Amino acid sequence: MTRHPLELLAPAKNAEIGRVAISHGADAVYIGGPSFGARDKAGNSMQEIAELVDFAHRFHARIFVTLNTILHDAELEDARTLAWDCWNAGVDALIVQDMGLLQLDLPPIDLHASTQCDIRTPEKARFLADVGFSQIVLARELTLQEISAVRDAVPADTVIEHFIHGALCVAYSGQCYISHAHTGRSANRGDCSQACRLPYTLEDAKGRVVAFDKHLLSVKDNNQSDNLRKLIEAGVRSFKIEGRYKDAGYVKNITGHYRQLFDEILTERSDLCAASSGKTRLLFTPDPDKTFHRGATDYFTHGRKADIGAFDSPSFVGLPLGTVSKVGDKWFELETTEPLANSDGLNYLHKREVIGLQANVVERRGDTDEGTLWRIWPNEAIATLPGLRAGITVSRNRDHAWEQALLKKSAERRIGIRAAFTDSPDGYRLTLTDEDGIAAVAAIACDKQTAQHPQEAEQALREQLARFGNSDFRLDGISVEWSQPWFVPSSLANKLRRDATEALMAARLAAYTRQPRRAAVEPPARYPEASLSYLANVSNQAARDFYARHGVKLIEAAYEDHQETGEVSLMITRHCLRYSLSLCPKQAKGVIGVQGQVRAEPMTLVNGNERLTLKFDCKACEMHVMGKIKKHVLKAAPVIFHPRRSSSSCG
Repeated sequence: MTRHPLELLAPAKNAEIGRVAISHGADAVYIGGPSFGARDKAGNSMQEIAELVDFAHRFHARIFVTLNTILHDAELEDARTLAWDCWNAGVDALIVQDMGLLQLDLPPIDLHASTQCDIRTPEKARFLADVGFSQIVLARELTLQEISAVRDAVPADTVIEHFIHGALCVAYSGQCYISHAHTGRSANRGDCSQACRLPYTLEDAKGRVVAFDKHLLSVKDNNQSDNLRKLIEAGVRSFKIEGRYKDAGYVKNITGHYRQLFDEILTERSDLCAASSGKTRLLFTPDPDKTFHRGATDYFTHGRKADIGAFDSPSFVGLPLGTVSKVGDKWFELETTEPLANSDGLNYLHKREVIGLQANVVERRGDTDEGTLWRIWPNEAIATLPGLRAGITVSRNRDHAWEQALLKKSAERRIGIRAAFTDSPDGYRLTLTDEDGIAAVAAIACDKQTAQHPQEAEQALREQLARFGNSDFRLDGISVEWSQPWFVPSSLANKLRRDATEALMAARLAAYTRQPRRAAVEPPARYPEASLSYLANVSNQAARDFYARHGVKLIEAAYEDHQETGEVSLMITRHCLRYSLSLCPKQAKGVIGVQGQVRAEPMTLVNGNERLTLKFDCKACEMHVMGKIKKHVLKAAPVIFHPRRSSSSCG
C-alpha cells in the first residue's frame, strides 16, 4: 500500500529558530535567504542556511528558501546567483512568485509556487504545475470544496500546500497594493506597511457612519486545528504555519501543537505517514492561546462567516483572566481561577482601546467563591491606567511562567533504531537499522574473553549499547546473538556504539536525495488568460517573455511601475464588510421587509484625511478597496521595470 506523506511546514526567522522548528516536529522549514524574500527583515546568510540544511537532513526534513518577491530587471542576475547558491548549500526548494525566474539558467532545484502567485482557481494551479512547480501554495481564502477542485485539476504528484495557522492578510496574497500606493513600500517586495491594521470609520453612500473607529480591515488569525482531517480529505499534503517574523517561543508552541495533532491522525491512518524521520517528545504542553494572536478563525474553510474580523483591536489581548474587585492607590486586586506570576502581561478594554500593563509584583491574598484573590502592583502608576475600576475584566497576554518554561529545553526528537550485536571470528559487530530501513555496521577486532557470569555479562553489554544519550537516535530494540557469552569491556562496547552511530548518520545523509526540479510540459502550456493587468505583478522583461511564451498577448506593467495613476483596486479581498455588518444584499433575500432594500452601493473607509472607496463585486463575492497612488510616491524616483506594450513586440 502506498503511504502518502503529510508535511508540517514551519517558519524560521533565522537558522536557530529553524533548528527549533525541526526539533519540535516540523517536517520542513521555510526561511528567507540574503535577499528577495517577501519578509524583508527576515534574511539569513548562505552559511547559516547551509548549517540549517545539514541539521535538517539528519532527520530527512527539508529546507525551503523564499525567493518570492517581484524582481527588477537589474536584479535577475543576482536572483539567479542566489538560486545557485541555495542549490550548492543543499537547499531542497525555492518558493517563487516572479515567473521571470523560470526564464533564467537555474539549477535543477525544486520550485514551489508562492501564495503570492494568487492561486485561487484550478486553471491557475494546473498551469503552474505544467510549467514546472511541484508544490503550490493555495490562497488562504479557499473553501474545502475549492481546494478539492484544485486537487482534481493538477497531476497526482503535485503537492497541495495550505496555510493552517498564523496571521492572515485580508487581501488575496499578491493582490495588495495599498502599502506601495501610500508609502512607496511594496508588499510584493517584502515591505508591507500594514494599512490593514489601522482603525477606520465606515460611511455609507450618503455619508452616514456605519462603524466608527474600528479596525475594519483587520481579520483574526488563522487556526485550522479542527479542520486537519477535512483538509487531508480535500487533498492538502503540506500544512503551513505562518510566522517568519515570530520568535522561538511561538515556533515551539505552534509547531508542537500541530505535531501532536498530526501524530494522532497518523496513528489512525495507515495510508498516511510523516514526511520526515523521528518522533518528537515535547517537554511542555502546547497551547496556541498562549502566544500572540488576534482571536481565532478558520476563515473560509467551511464557507463565508460573519465573525472573521478582529475589529476591536489588532493586538494580542490573550485569555480572559479575571475581574478587578478593588483598586488601591498603588495596587489593584483581581479574582481569577488561574495562578499569576511576577512580570505577567495584563490588559483590559477601555473605550475601544486596549490598555496594557505589566504585573511587577503579585501576591496571593486567599481563596474566594470565584477562585483566588491576587493583589497586583503594576509597573505603571495606577493614576495612568484609564478606566481601571472594580468590575473590569482583565486578560493576560503574557504568561511569564509559561514563557520561562519555553526558554528551557522543550523538546527532543529521536530517530527510532534497532541494534543487533553479533560476534565474529576476530571480534564483534554492531548493526544499527533505523526506522527508514537504513543500516550501518561497526566492527572491532579484539581478543574475546569468555564471560564468567553469562547473564550479568549480557545485561551489562545491553546497558552499554543502549546509551545513545544526546544523539539523534532512540533505541527501540536490541538483539544479542553470539556463539557463547563473552565478557565485553564497557570501553569496547562504547566505542562500538559510537562508531556505529556515526556510520548510521553518514549512511542517512548519503541516502538522502533532493527532489529534482519538475520538467515543464511540451509544448508550453497556455496561460488561462490572454491578457494580464497590473494585478499579474509583471515587473521585468524575463517575466514578460515567460508569459508571451505561454500565449499571453497583452501584458501590463506591475503596479510598482507607477503607470496606474488613477483609482484602481488597491486591495482585493474575500472579506466583505457588508456581509460582516449584515448589509449584504444576499443576506437580505427572503427577509420580509428587507428584501430589495439593501443594495451593494459603494461605501467609504476613512482614516484621518485618507478616504478609500469600497466597491462590492457580489457575483464574485469580493470587496475591492479602491484608491490612488499618493503624489509623494509618484514624485519619488519610480521603479522602471519595462514599457507597457503587447507581448508580440517582444519577439
